[in-house]
Amino acid sequence: MTLVPFDDRDGWIWLDGQFVPWRDAKVHVLTHGLHYASAVFEGERMYGGEIFELTAHTQRLVNSARILDFEIPFSVAEIDAACIATCARNGLDDCYVRPIAWRGSEMIGVSAQQTKIHLAIAAWEWPSYFDPEAKRRGIRLGRAQYRRPSPETAPTAAKAVGLYMICTISKHAAEREGYADALMLDYRGYIAEATGANIFLVRDGVIHTPTPDCFLDGITRQTVIRLARERGFEVVERHIPEAELGTFSEVFIVGTAAEVTPVGEIGEFRFTPGNLSLSLMEDYASLVRRQPAMA
Repeated sequence: MTLVPFDDRDGWIWLDGQFVPWRDAKVHVLTHGLHYASAVFEGERMYGGEIFELTAHTQRLVNSARILDFEIPFSVAEIDAACIATCARNGLDDCYVRPIAWRGSEMIGVSAQQTKIHLAIAAWEWPSYFDPEAKRRGIRLGRAQYRRPSPETAPTAAKAVGLYMICTISKHAAEREGYADALMLDYRGYIAEATGANIFLVRDGVIHTPTPDCFLDGITRQTVIRLARERGFEVVERHIPEAELGTFSEVFIVGTAAEVTPVGEIGEFRFTPGNLSLSLMEDYASLVRRQPAMA
């Protein structure tokens, strides 16, 4: 597959209130966000011309910025409108949408209170995050070297760029070992999530999912919990010790990019994607495209 660099594409990017040609959407090398991770972002999906849970994503973007001690100079409504306009300007109605806000280059140093806050929004076509056939069989997860940090040591309630450093390291290591992704534990040793998606585990028809007290309570996660309960499934949110992995029959991960993806393997443990995982995968696909869910 030919790699198309993200800095050399046709199209338009919304930057600080106006559209600029894709290749001209640049920042200076001394941008604070690049050196000190003072940036927050969102990952959104447009299906059939509508961005799923757009306002919820935008509100989280604004809240993430506030946690990092800066204010985005656009309202939630303005950001929502800009996301929709970016997709339209690029002629897209099924795509991935990436808003990002960051501190600029006016100051470089730990303290940077006089920096300008920037906001950019890009959108591009996005196929399945994982191979479609592998999704049906269940993807393979390795184990991550790093753990999700304590909320006392990092702003874990924010979708902040710095928190993804260990995710990139862990996913790269997993891919080198032939896995699609990696399971991350939290700082206490409980099951947390994959590198970019929340996780659910099934035992005796009951769905278990980690309590999101040191990682994001994903918007897709919240949606899937609602869908599961609407189907009559019991969903238990709790701290799940790693030692319990071998007691579950089904596992699946969820996220804006991953959607609902069954897991067939975590290290030495094997799982079989069953009716519960596959039905929620279909329910979610139907919901985001506003089609009737299958019985």
